Amino acid sequence: MSEDEVLARITVNRDIFGGKPIIRGMRIAVEDVLGMLAAGDTPEGLIDERLSWNPPTSRRAWRSAGGM
Repeated sequence: MSEDEVLARITVNRDIFGGKPIIRGMRIAVEDVLGMLAAGDTPEGLIDERLSWNPPTSRRAWRSAGGM
C-alpha cells in the first residue's frame, strides 16, 4: 500500500467525532489507535481485532501524531 493510499484512509469530517481524524469507514479516532499502540498493542494485534485494518494504516496513525 502506497503512502498516498494510507493517507487516504485517514479522514476528517466535522460531523463525525467532532472533526477528529478517523480511520475511514471505521468511525474510530486516530487518537484511539494511538492510545492502543501506546498501551502496548501492536499493529498486528489491532488487525486481529479489526480485520479491515492493516499495518500501514496503524503505523501511519502513529506517525501522523508525531510518534507520541
